[in-house]
Amino acid sequence: MTAFDELMAFQRDTSALGQIAGRLGWDQETVMPRGAAPQRAEEMAAIEAVLHARRADPRVAEWLDQAAPQDEVGKAQLREIRRAYDRAVKVPADLATAIARITSAAQGTWAQARADEDVSAFLPVLEEVVSLKRQEGEALAQGGDVYDAMVEDYEPYTTGAQIAAIFDEMRPRLVALRAAVLDRPEPAALSGSFDELIQMQLAQKLAITFGYDLNNGRVDKAVHPFSSGSGLDVRITTRTSETDPFNCFYSTIHEVGHAAYEQGIDRDYLLTPLGRGVSMGVHESQSRIYENQLGRSRAFTGWLFDQMKVAFGDFGIADADAFYATVNRVHNGYIRTEADEVQYNLHIMLRFDLERALMAGDLQVNELEAAWNDRFKADFGYAVDKPSNGCLQDVHWSVGLFGYFPTYSLGNVYAGCLYQALRAAVPGLDDQLADGDTSGATAWLREHVQQHGGLYAPREIIRRASGIEPGPEPLLGYLEQKFSAIYGL
Repeated sequence: MTAFDELMAFQRDTSALGQIAGRLGWDQETVMPRGAAPQRAEEMAAIEAVLHARRADPRVAEWLDQAAPQDEVGKAQLREIRRAYDRAVKVPADLATAIARITSAAQGTWAQARADEDVSAFLPVLEEVVSLKRQEGEALAQGGDVYDAMVEDYEPYTTGAQIAAIFDEMRPRLVALRAAVLDRPEPAALSGSFDELIQMQLAQKLAITFGYDLNNGRVDKAVHPFSSGSGLDVRITTRTSETDPFNCFYSTIHEVGHAAYEQGIDRDYLLTPLGRGVSMGVHESQSRIYENQLGRSRAFTGWLFDQMKVAFGDFGIADADAFYATVNRVHNGYIRTEADEVQYNLHIMLRFDLERALMAGDLQVNELEAAWNDRFKADFGYAVDKPSNGCLQDVHWSVGLFGYFPTYSLGNVYAGCLYQALRAAVPGLDDQLADGDTSGATAWLREHVQQHGGLYAPREIIRRASGIEPGPEPLLGYLEQKFSAIYGL
């Protein structure tokens, strides 16, 4: 075997162990007994210790020095292995293990505190998470910006300052559009009761409609919807509310976007660094374009309206046009995952600024709730009513995902670029969506984005697919055009 062959064989075993760790995380959020949390924390810490040792194994450096890739794919494999190795050797093994242990335990503490509306019960463990993540960021940054080092885990080759510049460009137009829309009469909201078992049945149908392969996946319920895994085992979760079936349906479509990306990657990349999504921003571009540009379009909502009438009977919405307005209703609300397209990115900007301040030490954990509430009131014009609608609503900080939040809005920006190209490439798109046929859109996304996995850097894959330099203009233009039409602006 050549050095390259030995390195790739070693990497496949490391990737397989990483998939096992991911499966433990999926189990923890879906079916694990609540009382198993302390043991699961030790299990996660143990497997992280093994993974860290492999990622930082000195043999990796030797193989990297000796490996001679023969093609573009081989060069990309080495690029990603080297990037991961350079990061792994900077983080002490005991710190990586401690982070795995505390974040596993913190997830259960967060879930209980959220259920109890008790921020004080969560703050001590969050303090530990933040402290350990700062140490990790400092080790990775080596004198540079701590938050930049954390963003690198989720959106390689991007800095906090670059993200802030994009957000500064987006904010004025989003705020102006929101003000104009909220000044108009609000479309009717759904009312009544929607059987949760029927919701899950229709959610499964939606998953299949958007191309999710259930031979290599499954749909379960969790407190916070997510997608897990890659390659041949890609699982999603959703959630139900008796009074809000849209929460279930659009969470499902969103997570299918993530899962379709992982299922669509070239199988030759299985269990290699290229065999997963290249970044969370590109990942979000898939989930957001599935959920919003496709799933909330006038064409597709017409089909969904008919499906809901079959499933639930008359549910109080007069026709497909009224249903389209209801699906895209802009309204006050606290929850990021339930936010409309106009306001969603404003929720992300709030979190981005707060977590950046936490990592810089400019904001202390015991100040977080007040800072969140003050910022929310300033941005949205009304007060947070309870912690589960405020700083306890998201799981991310409990599991140490600092630097993750801004990738949601980067995903929206990327989706705007992709959708502009998609519409030009698939001229019959609306007719297809009106028949509940997403294959034209999903096939284009698979060909131009998904199959490549980690072959290209994040911005490069968007540039290749869309033909333009990634930026917020296509997204902002799409939002202004769509909501001006709905609200008669």
